[in-house]
Amino acid sequence: MKIVLEGRVIWKGHVEGEALTTRQPISFYGGVDPRTGKIIEKGHELEGVSISDKILVFPYGKGSTVGSYILLRLKKHGLAPRAIINQRCEPIIAVGAIIAEIPCVDLIDVSRISTGDIVRIHGSRVEVWRRIPGL
Repeated sequence: MKIVLEGRVIWKGHVEGEALTTRQPISFYGGVDPRTGKIIEKGHELEGVSISDKILVFPYGKGSTVGSYILLRLKKHGLAPRAIINQRCEPIIAVGAIIAEIPCVDLIDVSRISTGDIVRIHGSRVEVWRRIPGL
């Protein structure tokens, strides 16, 4: 089943990949290890999971403005997400996506995307192919 969503472009891009979704906000400074690309925030539902090469879907960012530079560091070391989709992209994530040139779209109902879905971003258009369990 294909779902089509329309959002706002924060950083342009055309990319496809597997979704990694959380309903919790993410802090890149102190919440993501820039040496491994894994979520390290204690108690986060993605704790221990790598965000590298995924379409990272989360409601919004939180934390220090240094988080923008953590995104850039992840990108320089090949550990960044392939793209970011937010419900509401606040300035820390927006600046990080722009300086790291990571495609980013917001104003998307992130509850419509699940981990494992295949997501294609074409500018402001987000196409989602639902993962079918057992296949």
